[in-house]
Amino acid sequence: MKKSSLFLGMSLVVGAPAYGDELSTVTDSLKMSTNVELEEVVVTATKAGRTTPMAFSNISKEVLNSRNDGQGIPTLLATSPSVVVTADDGLGIGYSGIRIRGTDANRINVTVNGVPVNDSESHGVFWVNMPDFASSVENIQIQRGAGTSTNGAAAFGATVALQTQAPHLKPSAEYSLSGGSFGTMRHTLKGGTGLLNNGFSVDARYSNVRSDGFIDRARTQMSSYDVSAAWHAENTLIRFQTFGSNEQTYQAWNGIPSALLKEDYNKYRTYNSCGEYTDENGATRYYDNQIDNYKQQHYHLTGSQRIGNQWSMNLTLHYTHGEGYYEEYKAESAFTSYKLHSFYAPSGDTLKHITAADLVRRKWLDNDFYGGVYSVNYRAERLQLTAGTAVNNYVGDHFGRVMWVKTANVLPEPNYQYYLNTGKKLDYSAYVKANSQFLSYLNGYLDLQYRGIDYSIKGSDDVAGEHVDIKKSWNFFNPKVGINYIRQGHTAFASFSVANREPNRDNFTEAAQTEHPTYETLHDYEAGYRFQNTFFHLGANVYYMDYNNQLILSGKLSEIGEALTTNIKDSYRTGIELTGGVSLTSWLNWGGNLTLSSNKIKNFTEYVDMYDKDWDFIGQEAIALGTTDIAYSPNLIANSIFDFAWKGFSATLTSQYVGRQHLDNTSNRDRTIDPYFVNNLRLGYAFKPRFVSKIGIDFTVNNLLNERYETNGWVYSSILDGVRGKDEGYYTQAGTNLMCRLSIVL
Repeated sequence: MKKSSLFLGMSLVVGAPAYGDELSTVTDSLKMSTNVELEEVVVTATKAGRTTPMAFSNISKEVLNSRNDGQGIPTLLATSPSVVVTADDGLGIGYSGIRIRGTDANRINVTVNGVPVNDSESHGVFWVNMPDFASSVENIQIQRGAGTSTNGAAAFGATVALQTQAPHLKPSAEYSLSGGSFGTMRHTLKGGTGLLNNGFSVDARYSNVRSDGFIDRARTQMSSYDVSAAWHAENTLIRFQTFGSNEQTYQAWNGIPSALLKEDYNKYRTYNSCGEYTDENGATRYYDNQIDNYKQQHYHLTGSQRIGNQWSMNLTLHYTHGEGYYEEYKAESAFTSYKLHSFYAPSGDTLKHITAADLVRRKWLDNDFYGGVYSVNYRAERLQLTAGTAVNNYVGDHFGRVMWVKTANVLPEPNYQYYLNTGKKLDYSAYVKANSQFLSYLNGYLDLQYRGIDYSIKGSDDVAGEHVDIKKSWNFFNPKVGINYIRQGHTAFASFSVANREPNRDNFTEAAQTEHPTYETLHDYEAGYRFQNTFFHLGANVYYMDYNNQLILSGKLSEIGEALTTNIKDSYRTGIELTGGVSLTSWLNWGGNLTLSSNKIKNFTEYVDMYDKDWDFIGQEAIALGTTDIAYSPNLIANSIFDFAWKGFSATLTSQYVGRQHLDNTSNRDRTIDPYFVNNLRLGYAFKPRFVSKIGIDFTVNNLLNERYETNGWVYSSILDGVRGKDEGYYTQAGTNLMCRLSIVL
């Protein structure tokens, strides 16, 4: 039984006097205004504005801070429209993920200050490498659909644009400590010099996050930093920023077999098979070092210049280095998979041929990503123009080492390397955007982007050291057009966008020789309406996302037994997103959103493995299923948020309902994640004694009603001796748990 513990947290904020007496209030206000405007120059090229015809949501720093107890960015975005969040550890502290409109992380474009974050090869975002990054974020914009033209991987379902906090103009220092159930603790140290007389300012943050995790052994140890130095002038901002992290997490990737959950849910809901093995006495053991260990550092050098009242430009040079591995205990692994020689060992009166043994391996990734991002902006009364270009290059070494073998020493050398390949990717793009005001209430929007990619993989693969030599190039044209109407609180828009996306690394390395994965194309049709006044707001957005050659898992296997993604000719996502909110009283507000959708694949064919009674593979059966549901795409997502504020008291009740999700693309109800309804309650009080500016304390009760639920899973289907069967894994989430935080502001 996993033990729970409770920690009480404390936050301290210290403010020093602003500037010197020699700076007037007028100058102070001017510098602050100039600084904010120049900070916006950094990201305005890729973010949507009030007149941009698309569906988007903005999450402010205040909202992020109120929710931030050390969880990853996905957990903090959980109540945004069409969002579903997953967490391997059951808490959202370590490995976590996000899906928007049913699309997963490798189809969601993510940027920090306009710089791509998605891994160049997998297209994914590993939020575990950005612990407590929310403490450095000014705001986050989620663009649903194809979004605006941005840098990096194509948005095939959404864009998440993060803007880090602007340099502080006043000296400050902050220390925070918070904690709660399952040994969770976060402490953060922040400070800034404020704007000095020479125009310089320096800001820094250090965070440390630890947790035992809800799942057995899903412990997490993460630290991160963020340091920026800026020089401010009336029309110029030059900023150097570096942020990075070091994470070590015990693997909890396998999920829990459905058979165990059905046998005794309470007993097995925290079960973790990662690192499990059987010793010489037949006892079950767990390998202590079954970990993921990764370090990553980012460096951004940004120059922003305002030219007159209408022109501004921005140039960012960036470099990211990542290095790390995951270590695994592999029971009875075949020597041939690691290019090791078999041997003969005495066994009674004969010699036994030893071809497999328990071993420990590490799979490494050592990569560098660098480039430049440039944009120029023109703002007039009736016309806004933005042009931009980006060139980014990636070089990543993938290699594996065998650290230990249980039987006789068959390793040719210590830390024996059994495969090595290098992926290289050059990504270059250019775009121009125009937003023209035809009438006082009518805007037209045009966005044209060209994107080119050169990609190669060369070396030996991780499966039996097979040689890999892949060279591919693509050239994409991605147009977007729309119209926007704004009048007396009413906003309506309609848009059409095209997005193209290249296959990722696995689409090539795990493909059969006869498989030739090609790029995917999205035609995105959107229309929406919003109304807002002092008392309430409401909105509706209708979308139809038509995919051509979408890459999905079909159940088909390559010659080496790897699961294949296959280009499916026709598939689509369509739905309506409803948002609303109302001020019920001066001290009580309600907001919410609802997504109703249909996500289908046309003419889907499933491939099922077949085995004889001795588990010898005999081939695959192809089953034509016609139109089916796309996996991990619930038809219903709903969120509700009540906010209470009276004098020093505050309370927030959030509720989320997520409908049934299929684990594969067969529409079989027996392979699904059940719907779930989860409530979280946050209570707080802030008061202002004479000796400090403010003291505040808040308590968060997550999963208030102790819902038993899972957010993610996998399934493997097969036919054994003519009988259809399946294996599954589910990722259970924590029951009722508590987080606390105490704040003191001087």
